[in-house]
Amino acid sequence: MIPVLYEDDDIVAVDKPAGLASIPERDRVKESVLSMLEKQLKRKLFIVHRLDKEVSGVMLFAKNAGMHKYLNEAFFNRNVHKTYRALVRGIMKEGKGEIDRPIRQFGSGRMGVDEEKGKQSLTKYEVIKRFDERTLIHAYPVTGRRHQIRVHLYHIGHPVAGDMLYGDKNPQKNYPRLMLHAERIEVTLKNGKNIIVESKAPEEFIIK
Repeated sequence: MIPVLYEDDDIVAVDKPAGLASIPERDRVKESVLSMLEKQLKRKLFIVHRLDKEVSGVMLFAKNAGMHKYLNEAFFNRNVHKTYRALVRGIMKEGKGEIDRPIRQFGSGRMGVDEEKGKQSLTKYEVIKRFDERTLIHAYPVTGRRHQIRVHLYHIGHPVAGDMLYGDKNPQKNYPRLMLHAERIEVTLKNGKNIIVESKAPEEFIIK
């Protein structure tokens, strides 16, 4: 069962578990959030955004074509506000900041900063707490490029803990998962109703 966080006639928001793909992969036999949720709700759903397979947290689906179009436009126009919780390697000195660096795909599923050919990408962040050689932060992606938060944090020398794609793999193996969680989504619906959907951070993020 995929935990439902919010539902009305037009949308459903769920709590995606880490390790489960957002949409069907090449091996169609494997379940995804979309396939499981459609069976669970016994209806067709429309994808409006995705979370990386290794990422957990809030994910929105539209229930009809009209809301699908509306939400696609809301994401495109940056009217959907997202908050992620991330544990990164190293001590972040600044309490908050932003990373404004263009990103493009380099192949083999990897993205990276490219000042000449990349697409404009902006991520804001704020420190929650500092630990020994690690920092817990909130990340706010203004744009929505693939792997954006992971690439931007790696670019400034603070890769997300447990990220085996961006960063030195040896120390990253010490973490149980990619330490990135979609904690909150805020959006105003067509009827003018403003909704905020939140997902409680998994136990791995409770660091003392």
